Amino acid sequence: MTSPTTTLILAVLLFHFTSTPTSTSSDSNHCGPTKNRDPQNLQPNKITVLINGFSETRIPILQSIAATYSLSPLVSSVLVLWGNPSTPPRVIDQLALNLSFSSDSISLHRNPSSSLNDRFLPRLNDISTDAVLVCDDDVEVDGASFEFAFRVWSANRERIVGVFARSHDVDMNRKEWVYTVHPDRYSIVLTKFMLLKSEYLFRYSCEGGPRMAQMRKIVDSVRNCEDILMNFVVADSTNVGPILVGAKRVRDYGDARNDEGKISLGLSGRKGEHRKNRGVCITEFHRALGRMPLRLFTKHKSVA
Repeated sequence: MTSPTTTLILAVLLFHFTSTPTSTSSDSNHCGPTKNRDPQNLQPNKITVLINGFSETRIPILQSIAATYSLSPLVSSVLVLWGNPSTPPRVIDQLALNLSFSSDSISLHRNPSSSLNDRFLPRLNDISTDAVLVCDDDVEVDGASFEFAFRVWSANRERIVGVFARSHDVDMNRKEWVYTVHPDRYSIVLTKFMLLKSEYLFRYSCEGGPRMAQMRKIVDSVRNCEDILMNFVVADSTNVGPILVGAKRVRDYGDARNDEGKISLGLSGRKGEHRKNRGVCITEFHRALGRMPLRLFTKHKSVA
């Protein structure tokens, strides 16, 4: 039996499916038939870093994180993806100037909309590497752990490699999928730090037909769950799950409890409604896809 909270969320989703426009993430500017390049032309041993930005208050942290990544010999370029359409032009201009002064490998890109799907746009004119790191503007991983994560990914190029893990589960009483944290298992890695093939950006944004379009609409409706959907996309393509790696030092500026090698649940992990909404996303993605591709893995503490 479906809970009242879940029923309400599903009603909101249904309203948005019939009232909101299709996400721009499938726009022909990004998904034309000639846009999906030959993977053999991509740099195999370099990374493009995609940092999602939205809050003006976090700009100083964002600039610092972008500059740090740009110094790594593994990084080809850093793309700061600004997703807040309400940010004044003067703020955007100053941010672009500051980033360019930091390094000529850093560039600012205004997303075409406020959709969270836009962080996975293929950006085929700007990404020339086989690997991309999708990350948030308030999470910093030490350099040695970053390099270790890339080495792990290089040996497992079809999979997602991440530092922050969550899992799906079943509430047997309510017969619903739920989003949770297990002490010893995981099936999802978060976009706080998500290393994956750039090809998967195209699959997320441009392929999958009506079913994938429906799932991207769910992301737009709840303004959440784009990370879960990417895990669905990759797991559905490969029939394997992500790989979790540890880090010597992680600083999550969005969570005061998270410092120096102690990865906590984050603020969102303490919000019951947040977890419920993400459980509904898992249920709806499962329904749209017609199967559950996520796979549970045992946590192993492998660090650099």
